[in-house]
Formats: sequence, C-alpha cells, structure tokens
Amino acid sequence: MSLLRTAFIKPESVLSLDLPQWSQLIRHARRANVLARLGFYLKTAGILEKIPAQPLLHIKSSLTFAKAFECSLQWEIHCIEAALKPLDIPLVFLKGSAYYVAGNSAAKGRIFSDIDILVPENRLLEVEVALINAGWITSTLDPYDQKYYRQWMHEIPPMRHLRRQTSIDVHHNILPKTCKFSPDANKLLANTVQIPGTNAWVLAPEDRVLHSATHLFNGGEFEQGFRDLSDLDLLLKEFASQENFWTQLRYRAEVLNQQTALCYALRYTNKILNTPIPPEILNNAANRGNAKLSLFFLDLLFVSALQPGYGCHNNPWTEIARFCLFVRSHWLKMPVSLLLPHLLKKSLKQMNKLIA
Repeated sequence: MSLLRTAFIKPESVLSLDLPQWSQLIRHARRANVLARLGFYLKTAGILEKIPAQPLLHIKSSLTFAKAFECSLQWEIHCIEAALKPLDIPLVFLKGSAYYVAGNSAAKGRIFSDIDILVPENRLLEVEVALINAGWITSTLDPYDQKYYRQWMHEIPPMRHLRRQTSIDVHHNILPKTCKFSPDANKLLANTVQIPGTNAWVLAPEDRVLHSATHLFNGGEFEQGFRDLSDLDLLLKEFASQENFWTQLRYRAEVLNQQTALCYALRYTNKILNTPIPPEILNNAANRGNAKLSLFFLDLLFVSALQPGYGCHNNPWTEIARFCLFVRSHWLKMPVSLLLPHLLKKSLKQMNKLIA
C-alpha cells in the first residue's frame, strides 16, 4: 500500500515515517493535488504539530494556500451570482464549488481550477450572454471545437474571465448528449437543494455522490483520480448518517441511469480507501451487471490508475491502465459513427500544429 493511501486511511501512521518517506509522501500528495487535504486529515486527527519540522513546513504552506483559495473562490462565486442575478434562475453549483457552498467535508483542502455550474439547456444562451457581459469570454474560437461542445457535449465551451483569468464551465447535464448513460437533466434540476439565504443551489446529497462517481468513472483523466476518489470517500462518510441514505442513493442511481458509475464508486472507494459501506450495498454493487471476468480486468485498470503516483515513479502498468481508461472514456462518450471522425479530425489538427 502506498504511503499516501495509508495516510488517508490511518493518519496517525505518518508518525512512524522517516524523512525520506516524508519526502516521498509530500511529492505524491502534491502530485495528486491532495497535500492540503492531507494537512486537513492530520489536523483533524490532532497530530499535525507532532510531525517533523521539514514536512510540517510544506503541509502548513499548503493549508495557507487552501485558505487563500477559499477566499478567492468565495469572491468568484459572488461575481457569478451577480452576473446571473437578472436571469432569475437557480444557480446550481457542481463538484468542488458545490462542496464549498454546501459546507461538505469534501471541500476541505480541495483545490481546483474552474467553477462548474448547471443550468437548464433552454436557458444556455441567456446565461452565456450574461457571462459575456460580465467579462467572461469563450476559451476557444475554433469552429469545430465550438460545434463539438454545442452539438454533442453536456456543456458549452469553457469560459475565462478577461481580468481575473478565472474559468467557468457552464453545464446543462452531467454527461454528453451522445453518451448512452446520459441522464434526464430535468430530474437533476428538480432535486436540487438551496443554500439558505442565497441563490446558490447544489444537487441533492445522493446526486452529488452520483455526479462525482460519473465524473470519475466515465472520464478519462486520472492524474487527479486519487483526489476525486477521496471526494467520494468523504461524501459517502458524511452522508451515510442521513436516514435512508443508502436506499435513496440506489434509487437515484436507477432514476438517473447511473447504476454502473455507482457500482464502481462503492467498489473502489472501499477497495482503495477502506470506505465503510454496508455489506449488502457493497455486494449488490459487485453483482451489478458485470461479468466476473469483466470486473477482474476493470479492477486491474481502476485500482492501478487511481493509485497516487509521482511522474516517473509511476510504474509502466499505471500508465498503460490510464491510457486504456482514456480510450474507454471516449468509447463511452460517443458512438463509433461520431467517435472515429472526431478522433481523425483532432489528429489532423494536431499534426497541422506540429507542422506549422
């Protein structure tokens, strides 16, 4: 088991580390973008001040940065709320920004690069115009990329603020239109929860878990996969105390067509981070529509791809696993009739850039 996994499962284990091991742990945590979260775990366990001075300096620095990030995030959320206020629509935050406005434990030490919001598809144009008027611009002017996002994806092209250089992703769903697992976005929006005293909304607790699972296990980027798996671990632990949470979680997975993503979320949080999950729920997930041989190969891929690593310290199999899952994500995202022309188009564009 890696030092980082062990530290997340049992924070007090770090007290037995020597300085070379601390060096490795700090590098891996920084690479996985969870150094501040590691500091949160150590602080919560009451052992932060017991660790050696050298690693303590790095961890306290990351906690200071996380605090500054929260201040910037709060201001950015305020600016988005002000920009969209004239539209009189619920402003639904997703992923990291949702964890922050909802006060979830998954927000602790979580650093991210952009804010994600969810709006009704029939209001997309109004939202985009309002954001443009407030200083955001589209991040790509390429005609094909514009078509790719607007015709097939679950979001418009990412937008960046001209002055602050902050980014926002405006979603109308949590999966692309072309994905067979894409849910009915109206069922998501009908189940949102308002943050008291604000126009900030978040998905219901069960849907927050399902979106996190969908983002991780249908996506193809695993450089920060360990952080995203940690998000799921924290969300499941936090919401498990709510009455009928596990029953409601399974029900919402059925409603939103996310049973497979939930299966993987429960299986790999338990397998990698020892997330406590009721045995009957875990057994049901293990038997969810996957042949044993298929699940065997998925275990090989996901368990390896979700391991925290550091550059060249990743073993070759980790890189192979991540590449296979990257290919899988494209296979899930689009049917072959769209996928092959899309990949050919992107490859030709990349070749033209290299030649130029």
